[in-house]
Amino acid sequence: MQDRKLSVIEKLGYGAGDMAVNVVISSMMLIITFFYTDVFGLKPQDVALLFILVRMVDAVADPLMGQFTDRHTTRWGRYRPYFLVMALPFGIAVFLTFTTPDFSYNMKLVWAYATYLLVMLIFTAVTIPYISLIGVLTADPQERLSANGYRLFFAKVAAFLVTIVVPQLAVAWGGARLADGYKWAMGLMGLMATLLFLFCFFSTTERIQHQVARKPMREQLRLLFRNDQWLILAAVCVVGTVGYVIRGSVAAYYAKYYLHGDARLMSAFMATGVTAAILAMVASTWITKVFCKVKLFRYSQLVVGALSVLMYFVVKPGDVTLAFVLYFLISFVVDLHAPVFWSAIAEAVDYGHVRHGKRVSGLAFGGISFCQKAGMGIAGAIVGWLLAGFDYVPDRPQSSFTLTGIALMLTIIPGAFHVLMGGLMYLYRITDAYYNELKANIVEEIPAPQDEQRVTPLTRATTECLP
Repeated sequence: MQDRKLSVIEKLGYGAGDMAVNVVISSMMLIITFFYTDVFGLKPQDVALLFILVRMVDAVADPLMGQFTDRHTTRWGRYRPYFLVMALPFGIAVFLTFTTPDFSYNMKLVWAYATYLLVMLIFTAVTIPYISLIGVLTADPQERLSANGYRLFFAKVAAFLVTIVVPQLAVAWGGARLADGYKWAMGLMGLMATLLFLFCFFSTTERIQHQVARKPMREQLRLLFRNDQWLILAAVCVVGTVGYVIRGSVAAYYAKYYLHGDARLMSAFMATGVTAAILAMVASTWITKVFCKVKLFRYSQLVVGALSVLMYFVVKPGDVTLAFVLYFLISFVVDLHAPVFWSAIAEAVDYGHVRHGKRVSGLAFGGISFCQKAGMGIAGAIVGWLLAGFDYVPDRPQSSFTLTGIALMLTIIPGAFHVLMGGLMYLYRITDAYYNELKANIVEEIPAPQDEQRVTPLTRATTECLP
């Protein structure tokens, strides 16, 4: 039962959940900075402070939510009920975040802080249960990888809608007032997310019921920080998110100012990156059937660094075709790792369970979400500060100094973070062969003396992905 093959409907339902989640993630990574500076009317330095403060406050909620899900279960399971309860508040929060009230500058800043914090807290309330869900649907690593392929494919579909449909609808529906167009376009995305969460709730089943000991937070943190493979994934998550968000946040500025594009070209440029990422989800699922998933993770990020340097030096202002080609390649290669990463988290939880005889699940997943939000906050602040540092002024021709800064922010700066991300993965060692041996040793609350005896033979399987 635990190794059960998931049906296509259940994988679609699981993917629908991430499509809903990515209405927020995609908007926060790809359009929120541009919206706040060029539509809402905030100064770049104020946007930077908004991102770093709100996301850091919200990030603290992630491990708390993880601990809460560990301690509470219902007849519908431990994680699924949140999709039902929070579906409608999620959609409303998205609508409010992209609403631009006719206030003074300071009151608009207060509104931005309040609505941004609201949407991120509700996001936490559904995302922590969602990223934990894969660990209880099935114990089969290939089925988890396959389900994550569905999940990430639908996540990129959401990103596609946010990047190409929302800007076009904003222009069509907003007319002379673009802010109204964004409000209604993102309101439509919020409604879609509500319906997708409901579909995820009704189409998935929690089959695995791990016994989660009620341990104090201090003990859970101690166990989590002793899990070296989880720590590696946490560092990878922060570094990779910073690189990913910097590039995604600057794409709109790059298309508008560096490539001299209008709203249509801007949407097309961002959609090119999302389309490449969707194709990468499919390609990754096939590649990992014949090629080591850990090697794929490492090498793809190193290649992104090389492509980023190439794009910076060969694409000049106005080189639309070349920019599209290289941006497509970067976006394709960078996301080859994504299904591997999200399936690896559940495996790292099992790894810690076998190593130490005690399971820390909710806090582990909450900790990864904390790392993702911390990375988003750091990246958002970096983008705001760099825009201010490169003398960016909205809606006017930019100086060569500013254009150079925008080009660096799309290419070399995020590329450096991805190279570091690939380097960190040389420390990660849970391959499929390793995990298959590990899985057989999972026993609830293994006593400490047995812990070491069980782990020793597993080290033989790590050689499969050595460079």
